[in-house]
Amino acid sequence: MIAELGHFALILAAFTALVQAIVPLIGAHKRWPGWMAVAEPAAGVQFIMTFASFMALTYSFVVSDFSLRLVSLNSHSLKPMLYKISGVWGNHEGSMLLWVLILTLFGATLAWFGGNLPPSLRARALAVQAWIALAFFAFILFTSNPFLRLGVPPFDGEGLNPLLQDPGLAFHPPFLYLGYVGLSMAFSFAVAALIEGRVDAAWGRWVRPWTLAAWVFLTIGIALGSWWAYYELGWGGFWFWDPVENASFMPWLLAAALVHSAIVVEKRESLKSWTILLAILAFGFSLIGTFIVRSGVITSVHAFANDPERGVFILAILAVFMGGALTLFAARASAMEAKGIFGTVSRESALVLNNILLAVACFVVFIGTIWPLISEIFFDRKLSVGAPFFNMAFTPFMVILGFILPVGAMLPWKRANLARTTKPLLPAFVLAVALAGLAWSLQSGKSLMGPVGVFLGTWLVVGSLVDVMSRTGRGSLGSRLGRLARLPRADWGKATAHSGLGVTMVGIAGLMAWESEDIRVAYIGEPFEVGAYELVLNDVNTVEGPNYISTMGDVTLLKNGEFVAELNPEKRVYPVRSMPTTEASIDYRFLRDVYVVIGDAQDDGGFTMRTYIKPLTNWIWLGCLMMSLGGVLSLSDRRYRVAAGARKAPSAGVPAE
Repeated sequence: MIAELGHFALILAAFTALVQAIVPLIGAHKRWPGWMAVAEPAAGVQFIMTFASFMALTYSFVVSDFSLRLVSLNSHSLKPMLYKISGVWGNHEGSMLLWVLILTLFGATLAWFGGNLPPSLRARALAVQAWIALAFFAFILFTSNPFLRLGVPPFDGEGLNPLLQDPGLAFHPPFLYLGYVGLSMAFSFAVAALIEGRVDAAWGRWVRPWTLAAWVFLTIGIALGSWWAYYELGWGGFWFWDPVENASFMPWLLAAALVHSAIVVEKRESLKSWTILLAILAFGFSLIGTFIVRSGVITSVHAFANDPERGVFILAILAVFMGGALTLFAARASAMEAKGIFGTVSRESALVLNNILLAVACFVVFIGTIWPLISEIFFDRKLSVGAPFFNMAFTPFMVILGFILPVGAMLPWKRANLARTTKPLLPAFVLAVALAGLAWSLQSGKSLMGPVGVFLGTWLVVGSLVDVMSRTGRGSLGSRLGRLARLPRADWGKATAHSGLGVTMVGIAGLMAWESEDIRVAYIGEPFEVGAYELVLNDVNTVEGPNYISTMGDVTLLKNGEFVAELNPEKRVYPVRSMPTTEASIDYRFLRDVYVVIGDAQDDGGFTMRTYIKPLTNWIWLGCLMMSLGGVLSLSDRRYRVAAGARKAPSAGVPAE
C-alpha cells in the first residue's frame, strides 16, 4: 500500500510540474500577477509530493518489502540499516528518484526564499525548472519506475553491490546530485534571462549563490568519491580518469568558471553572453554525465545501467534542453551588450584568462572521455584513453591557473599596474621558489612534478594570505590584524578556497612523485622492509561480519624498531552476491599514509601483500575540504544572502528585441 501511495504521489508531482511549467510562463508574458504567482505554491507542492514518493520507497527498503522489484534486486534482510537506506539510491531507479527530488527541492527553495527577485524573472525561472522536472518525471514513470511489484515475491533479496556497502558511498551520491542538479538553477536563471532579454549586475548576483552552492556540493561529492576509491577499492589510487569520474569533474570545472564569470557581470556588467553560455553548458555537462552513467555507451565501473532505451530518452532530454537553450541564446546574444570597458591588465582580464583555462581544460577532459566512442563509431577501432593522456593534456592548464591566481586575485578592476600589484607578492614567490628548491634537493628522483606542486601550493596559500592582508589597509601590524575580523566573509571565502586548491595541488603532486610500492608474498612472523618502515604479518584469521566473511590480516608497523600502528587488511566475501572485496588498512598521518592490502593465500603458506608509502595523500582531501569551506564562507556573506539588494527598473537592463 505504501509503495502504491508513493507511485501516486510521483504522478501527482508530475502533473503539478506540468501546471508550473505552463501557467507562470503565460502569466509572465501577459504580465498577469495571479498567473505568475502560481509558480510558488506549485513548486512547493511538487517538492512535497516528490518527497513523499521518495520516503515511500525508503520505507520499502527499511522494512525489506521484497514484493517491490527494486528492493528485491538491491537489498537483503541481513544488511545493516545504513546500507538498506543507501540502497535506495544505490541503483538506477532509486537514484533517479533522488535526482528529481533534489531538482524539486531547488525549485521549492527558490519559491520560498526568492521573494526579492522580480516577479517575472522568478516565474520564468521556476517554469524552466518545472520543464526540466517534467522531463525527468516522464523518464522515471515510463522507463525507470521504482515502484514495480513482483507477482511472486522472493523469500529474501539479492543484496546491494558489496562495493557500495560503505559509509563513503552512502553519502557520496547525494552530495554529487546536489551539485549536478544544483546547476539546473543557473540554467533556469539563464534561460529566464534570455526570454526576458535582460542580463545585468543584479542577475549576476542572483545567479552566483546558486552556482556557488552547486560547486560546493560537487566538490564534497567528488572528494568523497575519490576518498572512497582510495581506501575501499584496494588499488591505492584516488583518481582513475574513469568516464563517470570525468562526468562529475567536467561540470565542476565549468561551475568554477561560471562563479568567476558571474563576478564580472555583477561588478562590471561585462562577459554577459559568455556567462549565460557557461550557465547553459554547465548544466548541459551534468546531463551528459547522466547520459554516460545510464546509457551504457561508454564502459565504466560506475555505470548504473546499460539500457539503450533509457539512453535514447536521456539523449532526447539533453537535445531538447541544450538545443532549445542554445537556439534562444543565439537569438538573444546580440541584445546582451557589455557595458564595462577594461584594460588588458585588470582583474576582468585575469578572470577571462581563468575562464579560458577552465573551459579548455573541461574540453580536453571531454574529448578524452568520448574519444573511444568516436573512434568506434567513425573509425571502427576500439581503444581506451587512460591516465597518461589526461595527465599530460590536463596538467599544464592547472599549472598555469595556479600560477596566475594570486596575481589575478589582487589586480584592481578596470585597469591595473602589474608591477605595483605583484610587489607585495614577491616574498610569497621567493618562499615558493625556495621550498620548491628544497623539495628538488631532497627527492631521490629527478621528476619536476613534486617541486612544481610544492611551488604552486606555497604560492597559492601564501599569496592568498597576502591578498587578505592587503585588504586591511595601512597602519601598524596590530591594527591591521584587528581589521581582519571585519573583512567580508566573501574575502575569507576566496582566500580559503584558493588556499585549498594549493593544498590539493601539493597533495596530488607529492603523491604521484614520491609514492613507493612493494608487492611480495609475506609469511607469518617474518618481517620485511618497505622504505623506512618494517612490517610483520603476525597472523591471518577468518572473521564473520554481519553479511560477509572476512580473511583478516594482523600486521604490525614499525619504524626504527619502534611500534607505529597495528593494521588489519581484509579480503571479504559476501555470500549473497558471491563477490569478494578488498578492504585496505591504512595508517593515516599528516605527511604520509602507510597503505596495506592482503591478497590470496599461496600454496607455500604465505599471503600476497601490497604495501604503499603514500606521501601527502591526506592533503588532497584537506584541500577539497578547504575549497568547500571557502564556498560556504562566501555563501554566508550578507551580500549574497540579501541577493541583489534593491531591484532595478526594467529600463536599467538590456531591452528585449
